[in-house]
Amino acid sequence: MAANELPPFECSYQGKLLAGVDEVGRGPLVGAVVTAAVILDPARPIAGLADSKKLTEKKRLTLYDEIIEKAAAWNLGRCEPEEIDRLNIYQATMLAMKRAVDGLVIAPEYVLVDGNRCPEWNWPSEPVVKGDSRVEAISAASIIAKVTRDREMDELEDKYPGFGFAKHKGYPTPVHQEALMRLGATPEHRRSFRPVRQAIETVGLFQPDNGTDDLLSYPTDLFEDIG
Repeated sequence: MAANELPPFECSYQGKLLAGVDEVGRGPLVGAVVTAAVILDPARPIAGLADSKKLTEKKRLTLYDEIIEKAAAWNLGRCEPEEIDRLNIYQATMLAMKRAVDGLVIAPEYVLVDGNRCPEWNWPSEPVVKGDSRVEAISAASIIAKVTRDREMDELEDKYPGFGFAKHKGYPTPVHQEALMRLGATPEHRRSFRPVRQAIETVGLFQPDNGTDDLLSYPTDLFEDIG
C-alpha cells in the first residue's frame, strides 16, 4: 500500500440495504450541485467501480448504464444556483445529499457518505474519507452524479455558446473566467461566487446574440487590462 493510500474501509453495518452517497459540483461557478444515492444489489455485482474522476469518459458512461440497470435503488438530489447563493455551497450540498437519500424507493438501513461529515438527518450513517475509491456504493453514486452533471454542462454549452461549458464543466478555469468577463454571467451562474460577482459588476448579465455576427454591445477596451 502506498504511503498516501488509505486502507480498505471496513463498515460495521453488514446488511444489504447500504446506500452510498456522493456529490459533484461544489467547485464550479455555474449550475447545480448534484448528488446521488445508490443501493447496490449484491446479487448483481458490477465490476470496475471506482472514483468517477479516475475513469475515462467511455468507462464512466458504460458503468452509468450498468448501475442504472443493476442497482437495487438509486436517486439524484440537487440544489440549484439560487439555493446555493441563499444557503452557501456547503449547506446546499448537505441538503442535496439529504434529498438524494430521501428519494430512494428502498429505504436504506445505513448510509455511507463520501467525505469527512454527514448531513444532519435521521439515517444511521458515517462519512468515509476518499469513499469514492474505497466503497463500491459511493463509487457508483459518484459515477451517477458526475455523468448527470456533465450532461447538464453539455446542454448549457448549446444554450450559452462561447463559455466552453462542455470542456471545463463550469469550473473556474482561465477559459471560463475570461468568458465571464467578456460575455457576462448567465442566469445559471452562482452569483455568490466571487468571479461571477465580479463579472456582473464589470460586464453585467449575458445577453443573447443580437444577430450582428460577433459584434459586442459594449466596448472591448474595457477588458484590455484583464489577465
